[in-house]
Amino acid sequence: MRVWKYQFKRSLEQSGEGERKLAKVKHKKKKKSFFSVFFGIFSFLVALSVIFITLALGAVMYFNYPSQNMQRNNNISDFDAIKQDEDGSYLIEVRRGETSQSVGLRLERTGLINNRHIWNVLCRISNQHIKMGTYRIEMPASILAIHRLLVSGREILHSVTIPEGVTIRRASIILEDAGICSASSFIASARDLSIVREYGIPNQTMEGYLFPDTYFFPKDFPADQVVRKMADNFFERLETIYPSYHVFTALELNEKVIIASIVEREYRIPDEAPLMAGVFFNRLRINMGLQSCATVEYIITEILGRPHPNVILNQDLQIRNPYNTYIHRGLPPGPISAPGFVSLNAAMYPERTNFLYFRLADVASGRHYFSRTHDEHIRAGQLFTKPSWP
Repeated sequence: MRVWKYQFKRSLEQSGEGERKLAKVKHKKKKKSFFSVFFGIFSFLVALSVIFITLALGAVMYFNYPSQNMQRNNNISDFDAIKQDEDGSYLIEVRRGETSQSVGLRLERTGLINNRHIWNVLCRISNQHIKMGTYRIEMPASILAIHRLLVSGREILHSVTIPEGVTIRRASIILEDAGICSASSFIASARDLSIVREYGIPNQTMEGYLFPDTYFFPKDFPADQVVRKMADNFFERLETIYPSYHVFTALELNEKVIIASIVEREYRIPDEAPLMAGVFFNRLRINMGLQSCATVEYIITEILGRPHPNVILNQDLQIRNPYNTYIHRGLPPGPISAPGFVSLNAAMYPERTNFLYFRLADVASGRHYFSRTHDEHIRAGQLFTKPSWP
């Protein structure tokens, strides 16, 4: 009996040890299988990453590599609106309403990109719109660089100079000739009362408050933005001349701008501008008519639409119009020109004298004769006007 129990116990021990061994073998196999699967997945991911990185590097190299078809650019047609400049760069015009596909076709046709289909994919992926305007493409340029330029809106800026003493009408012609905006749209914006009131100007137009200067605008720029740019420049320049101009009421400042606009059309030598401003303020002080030839000239050219006169005749002095300062005392209804730095400075800092008259004494030098009495003034000669703008 004892022997049987011992054998049975021994049998159980041997059976348990076998099971343990079997479990260990199964565990090792399971562990080995897990590592095999993990290594396989890891190897696949590494391979996939290598392929992805290779494709990405290839795409980057493609998108950043300049076109190899530049030799075709020798015969660019006017239809493509792409021109080669003397420095080797290219000027491209993106037309109003043009699609990115149309731009890509033109770029491919002129050899600036290799493939328009890749261009179309790039435009779709970026989800950015090509902006209208004229752009300069510096060579060599990749398809990606060209795309970044055309969606940036960084157009070529064109220089346009507005001379001192011009009127809104004359400025509109200069801007239209330069291709910045149409003359009619500029005039309409300069007469837009919402813009006039925006700047606190107590007049019906922006006449006199659009500073004459050299500006840089893209082609086909909105006229209202041109007007605002010129008006902003006016007040910035005014602040450099008279930092505390804010102490003036709108009417007081307007009076000085009107005087400056008249001085602008009268002076020829800068050092005489403060003397002329002093004469006009002296006349206003004693309620004497300004009797400025420039205001009559304004009536003739801007209101009556006649050619610019070289000499003011007696019959011109009798024209019935509120701007005629020969028959109406005080200031005209508004400025008559765009005053520059010299005339604005003169209106802000007029020369204090007893002069009430001045007249051109030397046509060649532009020097004026200033006098205190009417008799001296009469002896000075004819009434000349400042030459018209070129």
